[in-house]
Amino acid sequence: MVTFVPENVTQSARAVPGRARQLAGRLAEAFDSDQQLARRQSDALGRLRAGNEQLWSGLHPDALGPLNDDTSAEAIGSGASVIAGLVSDSIRFGHSVIEAESVLLPKLQEVHWMIHRAVWDYQQASEDRRHLAAEIGEASAQLVAELTAAGWSEHEARDADVRALSAAGAR
Repeated sequence: MVTFVPENVTQSARAVPGRARQLAGRLAEAFDSDQQLARRQSDALGRLRAGNEQLWSGLHPDALGPLNDDTSAEAIGSGASVIAGLVSDSIRFGHSVIEAESVLLPKLQEVHWMIHRAVWDYQQASEDRRHLAAEIGEASAQLVAELTAAGWSEHEARDADVRALSAAGAR
């Protein structure tokens, strides 16, 4: 056993069992993994927003339907989004509906798959975080049990800094 003085305890040293150091190390690594998973979720959410912006911003909901009726560019919008811009350009350059669709459909397909991948990535990161949370819960309960068996109060054990505990053996 190694002695460790938690920050919230005065100079009375506490024994840190080897098993507690191992559990604390596992928890510290799990917390790092959780941060990486949170970044993956944030990245996927950003890609979802970007895809949505390409589809919606500036595009009037009725823009695609009336193309057959020679809708003016003003009815569609200012072209603030990628899709709206393609529609406006097609109308402005006098393209036929078939020509407009040949420009729009590949972009719509690209955005569709961008959103599809982002949703899948977000769901996968969420599932990975769910599994990790269960592992963290189990390891936390085991750590508290180890520390309380070594004389720590439950409050001290729950408030312990896992990084400091895992490094306690290196002193």
